[in-house]
Amino acid sequence: MKTFLKLAMASAIALTLTTTVASADAAKGQKLYAKKLKAPCGMSGADFAKKNTVDGWGKVGAAGMAAEIKKICPSVGDKAIKEKYMQHYLDFATQFASDSGNVPSC
Repeated sequence: MKTFLKLAMASAIALTLTTTVASADAAKGQKLYAKKLKAPCGMSGADFAKKNTVDGWGKVGAAGMAAEIKKICPSVGDKAIKEKYMQHYLDFATQFASDSGNVPSC
């Protein structure tokens, strides 16, 4: 019984850490924006995020984020809009959307 309890606790901790690491992050999206999109877009992260409301970014979703970025910033290259970045960009844009009241530092 004691061994089973230890195994169950270890599994629970591993699952918790795995889901935390796998989730997207607005701070990472902000760093990615500053590094990969700020120069090609020619606008700050605040101006970019304010192109939509929280609901608007939610409707765009991670699947439509690349197309939305291209629409807002036509000169962005394909390397900056890799699929693995989309959820981070979306979280960043949603957190700092026009109706969110938050202002990013980039």
